[in-house]
Amino acid sequence: MSIQDIVSLMGALAVFLFGMSTMTSGLEKLASGKLASLLEKLTDNILKGVLLGAVVAGMVHSSAATTVMCIGFVNAGILQLRQAVGVIMGANIGTTITAQILRLGGLSDENLLLSFSLC
Repeated sequence: MSIQDIVSLMGALAVFLFGMSTMTSGLEKLASGKLASLLEKLTDNILKGVLLGAVVAGMVHSSAATTVMCIGFVNAGILQLRQAVGVIMGANIGTTITAQILRLGGLSDENLLLSFSLC
């Protein structure tokens, strides 16, 4: 590992932390009572949180994006950690289910399920 690799790693880490800080401050400004109350209702039960995470990850096709949003909500004080755990677990489950549906359905253009998801 050269010095250039170490500097690149530190730079990438700094940019990531800066992005998280910027996102958190933006979410704090955006966080009105409606957003916080909506997320509270959707994640008050662990099963609801898992279902929400699976649905969001299925819609954005990325558990990483869902997890980063969830961490931003926790940093901004919109979600509690216990609520975020369910959403993150659901995001991982949703991504796995989405991948399995694509794998089992085949990746041809004539597949009805795949043609609707690509529109």
